[in-house]
Amino acid sequence: MAKNKTLKKGERGHLSDLKIGQRAKVIDLHNDNAALRRRILDMGITKGVVVEVLKAAPLGDPVDIALRGYELCIRKSEMANIDIEVL
Repeated sequence: MAKNKTLKKGERGHLSDLKIGQRAKVIDLHNDNAALRRRILDMGITKGVVVEVLKAAPLGDPVDIALRGYELCIRKSEMANIDIEVL
């Protein structure tokens, strides 16, 4: 996916492709690092969960997302390993 392209409803991409205010459903996690995968799952980012991008730090990293009734700050490098479908 092009970094400057805004994903439209129904399109798939990575969590890092979303812009502020967009919502998406997590489709899959792909990470070879078992410890990092476990940490992402423990934070509540699992298949089927709906996430919304709320805001980003001044330099764009980390990003604040909302899911399961709470807010979470996550790095763009970790977001790139999470496949989503835009809602």
